[in-house]
Amino acid sequence: MRDHRDRRLPTTDPLAVEPDWIVPEVALPVAPGERVFSTRQLAWRRFKRHKLAIGSLGILVVMALAAALGPVFSSYSYRVLDLNAAVQGPSARHLFGTDGLGRDMFTRVLYGGRISLVVGLSVALISGVIGTVIGALAAFYGRWLDNLLMRVTDLFLSIPSLVILILAAKALGGSVFDIILILSLFFWMGGARVVRGVFLSLKEREYVESARAAGASNARIMFVHMLPNAMGPIVVNTTLDVAEAIIAESALSFLGFGIKLPTPTWGNLLNDAQNFTLVAPWLVVFPGLMILITVLCVNFLGDGLRDALDPHQKLGSAI
Repeated sequence: MRDHRDRRLPTTDPLAVEPDWIVPEVALPVAPGERVFSTRQLAWRRFKRHKLAIGSLGILVVMALAAALGPVFSSYSYRVLDLNAAVQGPSARHLFGTDGLGRDMFTRVLYGGRISLVVGLSVALISGVIGTVIGALAAFYGRWLDNLLMRVTDLFLSIPSLVILILAAKALGGSVFDIILILSLFFWMGGARVVRGVFLSLKEREYVESARAAGASNARIMFVHMLPNAMGPIVVNTTLDVAEAIIAESALSFLGFGIKLPTPTWGNLLNDAQNFTLVAPWLVVFPGLMILITVLCVNFLGDGLRDALDPHQKLGSAI
């Protein structure tokens, strides 16, 4: 059987050009034995092509495991003092040196990473849920509810966050739970705006109208039919919030309004090292380096997820 692309108008002119109304090429069925990729598989294949994202994910996993299994990697306690070993530089015995009270900095950086990473992940997840719910409700119901929720969002965005965070941290205290709660209340606005924009476009899709015609409730339409199609931007935004939360917690702890010593975090380790900056620079370098590496890796991971979850990416780039 001849392919439709070989058909031409009967003509004796060898220079005749195929007219525009000839049937265009159409997609042919998948050949037998040819593999068909699902949406998740295509996203994973696109993500694997992003080398920086893969490397960043590996580094973050290693850092998280090292922080969680701190006692396995160090025989020292982050609390025990040894004044005879105070302010010693990096060595085989103390990989990151010791602080002004003789405490092993490698151990304190590991335990500080445990707190900082927990704060970052917790704030990102909590604020992500809050922002998703507010953005979804505003876009789906619209009218006065949309105006109310978006004006509340604008109000929170107009507040100088650092000042409010300092005041709230001072009023509530410096426990890990307090810092997570305070940061979560000021990190949901960006996610709410992103989700609102995505839901406004999804609300007009045919499958939403079909679900509504089939009698599905508003909650089911939002969270069963629409939310899965908005997970790409939500996941990317939540990933980037991890880095912002770690920086915010470090800034609060550095200023003395975050998690209090002796519980170590990367931020209060930097604050504690202020008086030793010139004498013992390693006390500043290693906690600051951990913050820098974590933030860079999270940002690269967010870029990889954004490219992988972008529905407009060419399928050919994933294969």
